[in-house]
Amino acid sequence: MKSGALTSVKLPADWSVETILPIEYQGRELMLEAHAYQGESDEEQILVLIHRDPKAANGSASVPVVRVHSGCVTGDIFHSLRCDCYQQLQAALKVVTEVPYGIIVYVPYHEGRGIGLFKKIQAYALQDRGLDTVEANIEVGAPIDSRDYGLTARVLRDLGVSEIKLLSNNPAKEQALKAHGIRVVERLPIIIVPNKFNKRYLETKRARMAHKL
Repeated sequence: MKSGALTSVKLPADWSVETILPIEYQGRELMLEAHAYQGESDEEQILVLIHRDPKAANGSASVPVVRVHSGCVTGDIFHSLRCDCYQQLQAALKVVTEVPYGIIVYVPYHEGRGIGLFKKIQAYALQDRGLDTVEANIEVGAPIDSRDYGLTARVLRDLGVSEIKLLSNNPAKEQALKAHGIRVVERLPIIIVPNKFNKRYLETKRARMAHKL
C-alpha cells in the first residue's frame, strides 16, 4: 500500500461534479449527495456518497464516519463469496446512513487492491491451486497492495473534510490517509462473519496484512 508525503498533482480544471442520488437500501428510500471526481488519468475516478441527517443540529459540523471502499466487481456487483467486499459495503451503508454525517468514498480503480480485475482473476486461479492471496499476487507479478490514497485525501479535503472516523479493519489504510494529511480521530471496525469460501482470505488478511479482524 503506497503512502508518503503529500505531493502536488495536476488535475483537470473540471475535476468534480455533483448531483443528488436516490437509492434503495433495505426497503428505505434514501437521498444521498453524489460527488464524482476525475483524477490525472482517465482511470482515476472516485464516487463519493454523502449522507447528512437534516434533523441533526450539527450534522455537517460533526466529524464524519467515512468508509473508503475499493471497487470490487466480483463482490460488490455479483456478491462473490470469495471476499468480504459486498458485506463490508452493505455494512458501511448501514453505518453511514444512521449517523448524522456519513461518507462512502468508492474507488473503482482500487480493484483487487489496485492490481485490476484481470490480474485479480489470475490470482484467484492460483488460489484454487493452494496459494493464499499474498502468494498469488506475488506469483502473477503484482504488488501485495498497490493502492494509493493521495487522490482520496485530496477529494476529502475538497469536500471540506480534514478529520474523519474511519470505518475500516485495515491499519495500513489509516496510516496511508494520515500520511496524506487526513486526521483519523478513530478507526471503527467492520465485523463480517466468514463463510467457507472466504475463511482463508480473511485469515490471510489478519495474519499477513495485519487487519484487525
